[in-house]
Amino acid sequence: MERMPEEQGSQKASKFQWFLFAFFIPILFAVTVALLVFTLSGNNIFVTVKEYGQKVPLLSSIINGESSNSEVMESQLIELEAEIKDREARITQLESQLDSKELEIERAGLEKQRLEQEIKELTAIKEENKRAFKDIVKTYESISAKKAAPILTEMKDEEALKILSNVKADTLAAIMEKMDPEDAAHYTALLTAAKESDVQNN
Repeated sequence: MERMPEEQGSQKASKFQWFLFAFFIPILFAVTVALLVFTLSGNNIFVTVKEYGQKVPLLSSIINGESSNSEVMESQLIELEAEIKDREARITQLESQLDSKELEIERAGLEKQRLEQEIKELTAIKEENKRAFKDIVKTYESISAKKAAPILTEMKDEEALKILSNVKADTLAAIMEKMDPEDAAHYTALLTAAKESDVQNN
């Protein structure tokens, strides 16, 4: 006669209960009592196990291997941290150099703007001086040669020569006629030398 599934399940449950009560629970109780006794007696069960383990070749190799691996990992960790700090210092250095370059470029740009502004101002002054000089030439062309001649002879040679070089030919001839012969000869020589110099330069 075959056993019913309920009976088989009941037998398995009874075997498991027997294992718990007869084997597992007593061992668990014994281990707990042993830990309690060791603790109350002032011994550290884990330190004791480690000491005994080191005396046993297989356990000693496992313990020492774990210790060696821990030291290697700690050494590698220190090396990685040092490398990270080195990289951070390098990044900081590069950022500082970049800031310095950007500041240098900015200063160069400002200097360029200043020089360009100065060139504009000088060009404007030069144009203004040209206009003013043209007005002076027109003034000498508009006044009588009798008045212009004594004024020019009182000027420095460079200033008088510049005006005489730019007035119209008929105005120049009229002014020369109103000068003393010596002054007229002097300015004629200066005008001739200036024209020869312009020809040579061109």
